[in-house]
Amino acid sequence: MFFKGSRYEKTGTYVVTTREGRQVTVAKLPLPGVSRLLGFHRRKEGERLDHMAARYLSDPTGFWKMCDANNSPVPDALSARPLIGVPLKE
Repeated sequence: MFFKGSRYEKTGTYVVTTREGRQVTVAKLPLPGVSRLLGFHRRKEGERLDHMAARYLSDPTGFWKMCDANNSPVPDALSARPLIGVPLKE
């Protein structure tokens, strides 16, 4: 259901029933783990998180790993931070 390397790849799913009685399969919320950091990146104006993930993790879709390493629930929450923790490649 999810692409290889997705944060949801191994979380599993469960079924919920809507008010209308329709059953919907949903993904379990992945909880961030503790990330060891390579160091910190000083963010420049206009710099995108997917570009940083491509540079440091060799995977632009790994931006969520940078979010987890910075305890940030969504990528936009990192836009106000001048320093962003960079997780080690796995």
